[in-house]
Amino acid sequence: MNIQRLNRTDMTSDMLAEAKSLARVMHDDEDADLYRMVNAAALEAEELAQIALLHQTVRVTLDGWPRGSSFALPIAPLLDWSTVQITADDTAFEDFSVITGQRPAIRATGPRPCGVVVIEYQAGFGADGTDLPADLRQAVLDQVVAYFDARGPGDPKAVALSPHFVRIVGRYRRVRA
Repeated sequence: MNIQRLNRTDMTSDMLAEAKSLARVMHDDEDADLYRMVNAAALEAEELAQIALLHQTVRVTLDGWPRGSSFALPIAPLLDWSTVQITADDTAFEDFSVITGQRPAIRATGPRPCGVVVIEYQAGFGADGTDLPADLRQAVLDQVVAYFDARGPGDPKAVALSPHFVRIVGRYRRVRA
């Protein structure tokens, strides 16, 4: 299975002012650093929980359909079932149903497709940072402040994930069987 995240959205425009406030930065000199930290924290959350914070296209390529009739999509959430497109050996496949939400899945309703299967869908909570669940948004901002406080020369091992960040992001992580 090959998973590609296409057209990732930049988080910074929606969260920079809030990150500056939480880090108690009163001037614009630190904007470039905070910009990078917001994006780093967002990417960390996405990889840790296998989620998409903002809308992005996910492309999953399979050598063949799995043994069962259903397939759990690897990146959540899937909010709009109509964004799912499936091709099998470059031919559109339409005999499927979609389970949306935090644990999205696809179920073949007819014969399983043969050959290389490509599934594309739009994952994410919304178009901008205001669409994020409040706890997840706060966790990302908390991690930005942890990065900001640990900047500069020092012990590189001291830069760690905030316990709040790990706990909140962990709630969104899928348990794999």
